[in-house]
Amino acid sequence: MKPILLQGHERSITQIKYNREGDLLFTVAKDPIVNVWYSVNGERLGTYNGHTGAVWCVDADWDTRHVLTGSADNSCRLWDCETGKQLALVKTSSAVRTCGFDFGGNIIMFSTDKQMGYQCFVSFFDLRDPSQIENNEPYMKIPCSDSKITSAVWGPLGEFIIAGHESGELNQFSAKSGEQLSNIKEHTKQINDIQTSRDMTMFITASKDNTAKLFDCTTLEHLKTFRTERPVNSAALSPIFDHVVLGGGQEAMDVTTTSTRIGKFEARFFHLAFEEEFGRVKGHFGPINSVAFHPDGKSYSSGGEDGYVRIHYFDPQYFEFEFEA
Repeated sequence: MKPILLQGHERSITQIKYNREGDLLFTVAKDPIVNVWYSVNGERLGTYNGHTGAVWCVDADWDTRHVLTGSADNSCRLWDCETGKQLALVKTSSAVRTCGFDFGGNIIMFSTDKQMGYQCFVSFFDLRDPSQIENNEPYMKIPCSDSKITSAVWGPLGEFIIAGHESGELNQFSAKSGEQLSNIKEHTKQINDIQTSRDMTMFITASKDNTAKLFDCTTLEHLKTFRTERPVNSAALSPIFDHVVLGGGQEAMDVTTTSTRIGKFEARFFHLAFEEEFGRVKGHFGPINSVAFHPDGKSYSSGGEDGYVRIHYFDPQYFEFEFEA
Protein backbone atom coordinates (compact mmCIF):
# COMPACT_ATOMS: atom_id res chain seq x y z
CA MET A 1 0.00 0.00 0.00
CA LYS A 2 1.98 2.94 -1.29
CA PRO A 3 0.45 6.25 -0.26
CA ILE A 4 0.08 9.33 -2.43
CA LEU A 5 1.59 12.24 -0.52
CA LEU A 6 -0.16 15.60 -0.85
CA GLN A 7 1.99 18.58 0.05
CA GLY A 8 -0.11 21.71 -0.06
CA HIS A 9 -0.09 23.05 3.47
CA GLU A 10 2.56 24.71 5.60
CA ARG A 11 0.80 24.02 8.89
CA SER A 12 -0.89 21.05 10.51
CA ILE A 13 -4.01 19.67 8.85
CA THR A 14 -7.30 20.38 10.62
CA GLN A 15 -9.79 18.53 8.41
CA ILE A 16 -9.97 16.55 5.19
CA LYS A 17 -13.18 15.68 3.36
CA TYR A 18 -14.21 13.90 0.17
CA ASN A 19 -17.08 15.13 -1.94
CA ARG A 20 -20.00 12.74 -2.45
CA GLU A 21 -18.63 11.11 -5.60
CA GLY A 22 -15.18 10.90 -4.08
CA ASP A 23 -13.34 12.33 -7.09
CA LEU A 24 -12.24 15.38 -5.08
CA LEU A 25 -10.57 15.68 -1.70
CA PHE A 26 -10.77 18.98 0.19
CA THR A 27 -8.11 19.75 2.79
CA VAL A 28 -7.83 22.59 5.29
CA ALA A 29 -5.10 23.35 7.79
CA LYS A 30 -3.90 25.91 10.31
CA ASP A 31 -2.82 28.06 7.37
CA PRO A 32 -5.32 30.19 5.39
CA ILE A 33 -5.26 27.99 2.30
CA VAL A 34 -8.12 25.69 1.30
CA ASN A 35 -6.90 23.05 -1.15
CA VAL A 36 -8.81 20.71 -3.44
CA TRP A 37 -7.16 17.64 -4.99
CA TYR A 38 -8.03 14.90 -7.44
CA SER A 39 -8.26 11.85 -5.18
CA VAL A 40 -7.30 9.42 -7.96
CA ASN A 41 -3.74 10.68 -8.45
CA GLY A 42 -3.18 13.39 -5.84
CA GLU A 43 -2.96 16.20 -8.38
CA ARG A 44 -3.90 19.57 -6.96
CA LEU A 45 -6.90 21.04 -8.73
CA GLY A 46 -6.73 24.43 -7.06
CA THR A 47 -7.15 26.55 -3.97
CA TYR A 48 -9.82 28.78 -2.45
CA ASN A 49 -8.12 31.98 -1.35
CA GLY A 50 -9.53 34.58 1.01
CA HIS A 51 -9.22 33.42 4.59
CA THR A 52 -6.75 35.23 6.82
CA GLY A 53 -6.43 32.71 9.64
CA ALA A 54 -6.37 29.00 10.40
CA VAL A 55 -9.22 27.14 8.70
CA TRP A 56 -10.91 24.69 11.05
CA CYS A 57 -13.52 23.03 8.88
CA VAL A 58 -14.61 22.36 5.31
CA ASP A 59 -17.64 20.80 3.63
CA ALA A 60 -18.96 20.33 0.09
CA ASP A 61 -22.62 20.00 -0.84
CA TRP A 62 -24.09 16.87 -2.46
CA ASP A 63 -23.53 17.89 -6.10
CA THR A 64 -20.15 19.54 -5.37
CA ARG A 65 -21.33 22.95 -6.54
CA HIS A 66 -20.42 24.81 -3.38
CA VAL A 67 -17.73 24.56 -0.74
CA LEU A 68 -18.13 25.87 2.80
CA THR A 69 -15.21 26.75 5.08
CA GLY A 70 -15.02 28.05 8.63
CA SER A 71 -11.99 29.80 10.00
CA ALA A 72 -10.33 31.38 13.02
CA ASP A 73 -10.43 34.71 11.15
CA ASN A 74 -14.03 34.91 12.47
CA SER A 75 -15.70 34.12 9.18
CA CYS A 76 -17.56 31.34 7.40
CA ARG A 77 -17.21 31.48 3.62
CA LEU A 78 -19.10 29.94 0.73
CA TRP A 79 -17.19 29.21 -2.48
CA ASP A 80 -18.01 28.18 -6.02
CA CYS A 81 -16.32 24.79 -6.20
CA GLU A 82 -15.44 24.93 -9.90
CA THR A 83 -14.14 28.49 -10.22
CA GLY A 84 -12.85 29.11 -6.68
CA LYS A 85 -14.84 32.33 -6.49
CA GLN A 86 -16.03 33.46 -3.07
CA LEU A 87 -19.84 33.59 -3.16
CA ALA A 88 -20.63 34.64 0.38
CA LEU A 89 -18.92 35.75 3.56
CA VAL A 90 -20.56 35.50 6.97
CA LYS A 91 -18.76 37.42 9.69
CA THR A 92 -18.88 36.00 13.23
CA SER A 93 -17.75 37.29 16.59
CA SER A 94 -15.46 34.33 17.31
CA ALA A 95 -13.75 31.51 15.39
CA VAL A 96 -15.89 29.13 13.34
CA ARG A 97 -15.14 25.62 14.60
CA THR A 98 -17.39 23.37 12.55
CA CYS A 99 -19.59 23.81 9.46
CA GLY A 100 -21.78 21.75 7.16
CA PHE A 101 -24.36 21.63 4.37
CA ASP A 102 -27.61 19.76 4.95
CA PHE A 103 -28.29 16.88 2.56
CA GLY A 104 -30.08 19.10 0.02
CA GLY A 105 -27.31 21.69 0.00
CA ASN A 106 -29.75 24.53 0.74
CA ILE A 107 -29.14 25.09 4.42
CA ILE A 108 -25.78 25.62 6.07
CA MET A 109 -24.99 25.40 9.75
CA PHE A 110 -21.86 26.40 11.60
CA SER A 111 -20.84 26.72 15.21
CA THR A 112 -18.61 29.40 16.71
CA ASP A 113 -16.17 29.13 19.59
CA LYS A 114 -16.63 30.38 23.08
CA GLN A 115 -13.85 32.97 23.31
CA MET A 116 -13.16 36.64 23.98
CA GLY A 117 -16.34 37.03 26.01
CA TYR A 118 -18.58 35.61 23.28
CA GLN A 119 -20.48 32.43 23.91
CA CYS A 120 -20.77 29.45 21.58
CA PHE A 121 -23.57 29.65 18.99
CA VAL A 122 -24.88 27.38 16.25
CA SER A 123 -26.18 29.43 13.31
CA PHE A 124 -28.41 28.23 10.47
CA PHE A 125 -28.64 30.05 7.13
CA ASP A 126 -30.96 29.21 4.25
CA LEU A 127 -29.03 29.86 1.02
CA ARG A 128 -32.28 30.16 -0.96
CA ASP A 129 -32.90 33.44 0.86
CA PRO A 130 -29.96 35.73 -0.06
CA SER A 131 -31.02 38.41 2.43
CA GLN A 132 -30.04 36.17 5.37
CA ILE A 133 -26.37 36.22 4.38
CA GLU A 134 -26.38 39.83 3.20
CA ASN A 135 -27.77 41.07 6.50
CA ASN A 136 -25.90 38.43 8.50
CA GLU A 137 -29.21 37.31 9.99
CA PRO A 138 -29.44 33.53 10.33
CA TYR A 139 -32.99 32.16 10.44
CA MET A 140 -31.99 30.47 13.67
CA LYS A 141 -29.22 30.86 16.22
CA ILE A 142 -28.93 28.42 19.14
CA PRO A 143 -26.81 29.44 22.15
CA CYS A 144 -24.74 26.78 23.91
CA SER A 145 -23.82 28.28 27.21
CA ASP A 146 -22.51 25.31 29.22
CA SER A 147 -19.83 23.70 27.06
CA LYS A 148 -18.63 24.74 23.62
CA ILE A 149 -19.30 22.63 20.54
CA THR A 150 -16.14 21.02 19.18
CA SER A 151 -17.68 18.99 16.35
CA ALA A 152 -21.08 18.85 14.65
CA VAL A 153 -22.72 17.06 11.73
CA TRP A 154 -26.14 17.04 10.08
CA GLY A 155 -28.40 14.12 10.97
CA PRO A 156 -30.40 12.18 8.36
CA LEU A 157 -32.76 14.18 6.09
CA GLY A 158 -31.52 17.48 7.52
CA GLU A 159 -34.00 17.39 10.39
CA PHE A 160 -31.47 17.97 13.17
CA ILE A 161 -27.78 18.35 13.83
CA ILE A 162 -25.69 16.19 16.13
CA ALA A 163 -23.23 18.22 18.19
CA GLY A 164 -20.32 17.02 20.29
CA HIS A 165 -19.05 19.19 23.12
CA GLU A 166 -15.84 19.95 24.96
CA SER A 167 -17.32 18.22 28.02
CA GLY A 168 -17.91 14.96 26.14
CA GLU A 169 -21.66 15.49 25.81
CA LEU A 170 -23.64 14.81 22.65
CA ASN A 171 -26.84 16.68 21.70
CA GLN A 172 -29.34 16.77 18.92
CA PHE A 173 -30.66 20.21 17.98
CA SER A 174 -33.70 20.49 15.72
CA ALA A 175 -32.95 22.45 12.54
CA LYS A 176 -36.55 23.65 12.43
CA SER A 177 -37.28 24.80 15.97
CA GLY A 178 -33.79 24.94 17.49
CA GLU A 179 -34.84 22.97 20.55
CA GLN A 180 -32.59 20.34 22.07
CA LEU A 181 -34.09 16.96 21.17
CA SER A 182 -31.82 14.75 23.23
CA ASN A 183 -28.63 14.84 25.24
CA ILE A 184 -26.29 12.05 26.36
CA LYS A 185 -22.84 11.88 27.90
CA GLU A 186 -20.92 8.74 27.02
CA HIS A 187 -17.47 10.33 26.69
CA THR A 188 -15.54 11.69 29.65
CA LYS A 189 -13.50 14.23 27.65
CA GLN A 190 -13.75 16.46 24.60
CA ILE A 191 -15.25 15.07 21.37
CA ASN A 192 -12.79 15.87 18.59
CA ASP A 193 -14.65 14.55 15.57
CA ILE A 194 -18.02 13.18 14.47
CA GLN A 195 -18.60 11.37 11.16
CA THR A 196 -21.75 9.67 9.93
CA SER A 197 -22.04 6.37 8.11
CA ARG A 198 -22.74 6.39 4.36
CA ASP A 199 -26.49 5.82 4.88
CA MET A 200 -26.68 8.32 7.78
CA THR A 201 -28.08 5.74 10.22
CA MET A 202 -25.06 5.73 12.54
CA PHE A 203 -22.25 8.04 13.48
CA ILE A 204 -18.88 7.62 15.13
CA THR A 205 -17.29 10.00 17.61
CA ALA A 206 -13.59 10.42 18.35
CA SER A 207 -12.66 11.68 21.78
CA LYS A 208 -9.76 12.85 23.89
CA ASP A 209 -10.70 10.13 26.41
CA ASN A 210 -8.83 7.60 24.18
CA THR A 211 -11.97 6.04 22.71
CA ALA A 212 -14.12 6.22 19.60
CA LYS A 213 -17.78 5.31 19.99
CA LEU A 214 -20.53 4.32 17.59
CA PHE A 215 -24.05 5.72 18.06
CA ASP A 216 -27.44 5.52 16.40
CA CYS A 217 -28.17 8.83 14.64
CA THR A 218 -31.84 9.06 15.56
CA THR A 219 -31.96 7.67 19.11
CA LEU A 220 -28.33 8.47 20.13
CA GLU A 221 -28.16 4.92 21.46
CA HIS A 222 -24.56 3.94 22.23
CA LEU A 223 -23.72 0.84 20.17
CA LYS A 224 -19.96 0.16 20.21
CA THR A 225 -16.71 1.40 21.76
CA PHE A 226 -13.22 1.27 20.25
CA ARG A 227 -10.47 1.72 22.84
CA THR A 228 -6.89 2.92 22.31
CA GLU A 229 -4.12 4.16 24.61
CA ARG A 230 -4.03 7.73 23.35
CA PRO A 231 -6.39 10.53 22.37
CA VAL A 232 -8.41 9.84 19.21
CA ASN A 233 -8.52 12.89 16.94
CA SER A 234 -10.64 11.47 14.15
CA ALA A 235 -12.62 8.35 13.24
CA ALA A 236 -14.33 7.27 10.02
CA LEU A 237 -16.65 4.42 9.02
CA SER A 238 -16.04 2.35 5.90
CA PRO A 239 -18.90 2.60 3.41
CA ILE A 240 -18.53 -1.03 2.22
CA PHE A 241 -17.12 -3.05 5.13
CA ASP A 242 -17.72 -3.19 8.86
CA HIS A 243 -14.47 -1.36 9.40
CA VAL A 244 -13.51 1.74 11.35
CA VAL A 245 -10.31 3.75 10.97
CA LEU A 246 -9.05 5.82 13.88
CA GLY A 247 -6.40 8.52 13.74
CA GLY A 248 -4.82 9.99 16.82
CA GLY A 249 -1.65 10.56 18.74
CA GLN A 250 -0.64 12.62 21.68
CA GLU A 251 -1.35 16.19 22.48
CA ALA A 252 0.62 18.41 20.11
CA MET A 253 2.70 19.70 23.02
CA ASP A 254 4.02 16.23 23.93
CA VAL A 255 4.97 15.23 20.40
CA THR A 256 8.66 16.05 20.45
CA THR A 257 9.29 13.79 23.42
CA THR A 258 8.62 10.47 21.66
CA SER A 259 10.23 8.59 18.83
CA THR A 260 8.21 7.89 15.67
CA ARG A 261 9.27 4.25 15.90
CA ILE A 262 7.00 3.54 18.85
CA GLY A 263 4.12 3.71 16.42
CA LYS A 264 2.17 6.39 18.18
CA PHE A 265 1.06 7.98 14.94
CA GLU A 266 -0.45 5.08 13.05
CA ALA A 267 -3.91 4.89 11.57
CA ARG A 268 -5.63 2.00 13.30
CA PHE A 269 -8.30 -0.24 11.81
CA PHE A 270 -10.96 -1.82 13.97
CA HIS A 271 -13.77 -4.20 13.18
CA LEU A 272 -17.10 -2.46 13.67
CA ALA A 273 -18.94 -5.40 15.21
CA PHE A 274 -16.21 -7.10 17.26
CA GLU A 275 -14.47 -3.90 18.42
CA GLU A 276 -11.13 -5.62 17.71
CA GLU A 277 -8.13 -3.95 16.11
CA PHE A 278 -6.94 -5.79 12.99
CA GLY A 279 -4.44 -3.48 11.28
CA ARG A 280 -2.29 -0.38 11.41
CA VAL A 281 -0.86 1.93 8.80
CA LYS A 282 2.28 3.93 9.49
CA GLY A 283 3.24 7.11 7.74
CA HIS A 284 2.76 10.40 9.52
CA PHE A 285 5.50 12.09 11.55
CA GLY A 286 3.01 13.36 14.10
CA PRO A 287 -0.52 12.80 15.32
CA ILE A 288 -3.22 12.20 12.70
CA ASN A 289 -5.77 15.01 12.94
CA SER A 290 -8.32 13.87 10.37
CA VAL A 291 -9.20 10.63 8.58
CA ALA A 292 -11.75 9.99 5.85
CA PHE A 293 -12.84 6.98 3.80
CA HIS A 294 -13.34 7.38 0.07
CA PRO A 295 -17.08 6.96 -0.68
CA ASP A 296 -16.34 3.77 -2.65
CA GLY A 297 -14.43 2.28 0.30
CA LYS A 298 -11.39 1.38 -1.80
CA SER A 299 -9.08 3.98 -0.29
CA TYR A 300 -8.80 6.26 2.70
CA SER A 301 -6.93 9.46 3.46
CA SER A 302 -5.36 10.91 6.56
CA GLY A 303 -4.11 14.40 7.40
CA GLY A 304 -1.58 14.96 10.14
CA GLU A 305 0.06 17.43 12.45
CA ASP A 306 3.03 17.23 10.04
CA GLY A 307 1.02 19.14 7.39
CA TYR A 308 0.88 16.22 4.96
CA VAL A 309 -2.16 14.46 3.59
CA ARG A 310 -1.77 10.84 2.54
CA ILE A 311 -4.15 8.98 0.24
CA HIS A 312 -3.89 5.21 0.74
CA TYR A 313 -5.33 2.81 -1.82
CA PHE A 314 -6.01 -0.56 -0.24
CA ASP A 315 -4.23 -3.67 -1.49
CA PRO A 316 -6.28 -6.57 -2.93
CA GLN A 317 -5.65 -8.51 0.31
CA TYR A 318 -7.75 -5.97 2.20
CA PHE A 319 -10.84 -6.86 0.17
CA GLU A 320 -10.32 -10.62 0.65
CA PHE A 321 -9.60 -10.27 4.35
CA GLU A 322 -11.83 -12.43 6.55
CA PHE A 323 -12.05 -11.39 10.18
CA GLU A 324 -11.68 -14.33 12.57
CA ALA A 325 -13.35 -13.56 15.86
